[in-house]
Amino acid sequence: MTSATEIPARPSSEARPVIAAAWMMGAVASFTFMAVAGRAVSLELDTFEVLGWRSLMGVIVMALVITFSGLWKTVNLHRFDLHLSRNIFHFAAQNLWFYAIFTIPLAQVFALEFTAPLWALILSRAFLGERLSTPRIVAALLGFIGILLVTRPGSVPITPGLISAACCAIGFAMTYVFTKKLTTVAHTASILFWMTVLQAVFGFICAGIDGDIALPSLAAAPWVAVIGVTGLTAHFCITCALRVAPATLVMPFDFLRLPVIALVGLLLFDEPVSLFLIAGAALILGGNYVNIKSAAGRSS
Repeated sequence: MTSATEIPARPSSEARPVIAAAWMMGAVASFTFMAVAGRAVSLELDTFEVLGWRSLMGVIVMALVITFSGLWKTVNLHRFDLHLSRNIFHFAAQNLWFYAIFTIPLAQVFALEFTAPLWALILSRAFLGERLSTPRIVAALLGFIGILLVTRPGSVPITPGLISAACCAIGFAMTYVFTKKLTTVAHTASILFWMTVLQAVFGFICAGIDGDIALPSLAAAPWVAVIGVTGLTAHFCITCALRVAPATLVMPFDFLRLPVIALVGLLLFDEPVSLFLIAGAALILGGNYVNIKSAAGRSS
């Protein structure tokens, strides 16, 4: 979907940071609204139902975008094994993420989710053969120390929600690995189309195992729509930001998700923000920034 969008003119070098920042604010808003919407439907729908209805809406949106963009010729079954593998991990990670959103403070979920790029460093070595350089090792160590501060094993109970948030990061990391493989053989429209189709299938199959798939009520339906739309707009905004500015400028804006969601959790759900969470999140984000700077140095 994103690669089909044409930007009429290349913005000036002075305007690019401002434009990239605006796109990233859209991404931050999208992720924040998705988390709030997930919490809003948590008493009515389970995670499988949320993903099923969300993905069905995504299929409709993607079909319309691909139709109006004339991109159906790019949607095919080439390397469908990679599409299937990517979406199995993504579906598992999304379920774990929504379960964590349902059960633990939002800031904890986002802090642990930010370890996904650090897990990707390690997994890329195993699956893509990428070298684990010294800066990458430092980035990973910072991230894992941050995990210990956020979860504080031994001093606070390790709940299923915390485990889910930590595990979803590994699932997202595997998603990154397979996405990197797919981008060399598949069009973005094809990747996003099969993502929505496969996850809708997975969602409804899993939701229907107990023989009961709940329809969203009139109260929950708008929140499900928010989840469906923001799931696409978040990645669209990030892609547009990366078009006009380098990752070293763009991705630090993504870190704003954490203080924003912490403030939202405090104001809407009375969720406290501890010093341990702040310190752990700072180390996790620091590890991500070390990785970004290292990647920029290698590509320059």
